Amino acid sequence: MKQKPDDRTRPVKALIYARVSSTAQLNKGDGLNSQETRCREYARMRGYEVEKAFFEQGVSGSVAIRPAMQALLDHVNASKDDVEYVLVIDDISRLARDLQTHLELRLAIARTGARLESPSMEFGDDPDAILIENLLAAVAQHFRQKNAQQTKHRMRARMLNGYYTFIACIGFKYEHRPGEGKILVRDEPIATYIQEGMEGLASGRFRSMAEVKRFWESCPEFPKDQNGQVRNQFVKDILTKVIYAGYVEREDWGVSLRKGRHAGMVSLE
Repeated sequence: MKQKPDDRTRPVKALIYARVSSTAQLNKGDGLNSQETRCREYARMRGYEVEKAFFEQGVSGSVAIRPAMQALLDHVNASKDDVEYVLVIDDISRLARDLQTHLELRLAIARTGARLESPSMEFGDDPDAILIENLLAAVAQHFRQKNAQQTKHRMRARMLNGYYTFIACIGFKYEHRPGEGKILVRDEPIATYIQEGMEGLASGRFRSMAEVKRFWESCPEFPKDQNGQVRNQFVKDILTKVIYAGYVEREDWGVSLRKGRHAGMVSLE
């Protein structure tokens, strides 16, 4: 049976764990700072000394292997036995948004001997508490899956109207236009280098993809790896993606080849 705080003989220290799945969340109300503030306030009210805070950035709630979480677990395992640790999270969804991932992390935390607490709910060992916890974890998973589905539907609808909806490819960047939202525009001078390389291959100036690759490597602003080389995959993507011809397509979403709302760098032909 779990001891009450007043019955403990060992000092209790709190470790805060905060997680965001995207950089956009850093500037929203559920960002790392707001999570940490709420957890620190909870620890203060409970009389816990906060020893350290661990921050997980850009990690999905469906992923169990996480750098910050592993660092937290290692920290507890390396601690002295005379300290009792409480892991404080802002909300159950900050731990996981997948039921299986939630169960895996709960087991990993339990193995360290640390307790999990949150200002949003009370964790317990009795059957009713475990049922409620698992139900909430399942609800968090449902919201994640539902959000992903809705996001996909919105992106598909936008692609049907000719808008590219993914991370901008090399040579493009996004620009916000009133009434249209984000739209692709040329990212100079890289766009000019790409256009010259593609037109050079089409005209015979460059006789192979390897020559195009060497040309782009000679361009100082062109993205390169740590060895100063342009990745082969970059070259292949540029020479095969219809986005560079001003078109969009996504067959697995049922979006057939169609003219995009952005200007291409070369003709489709």
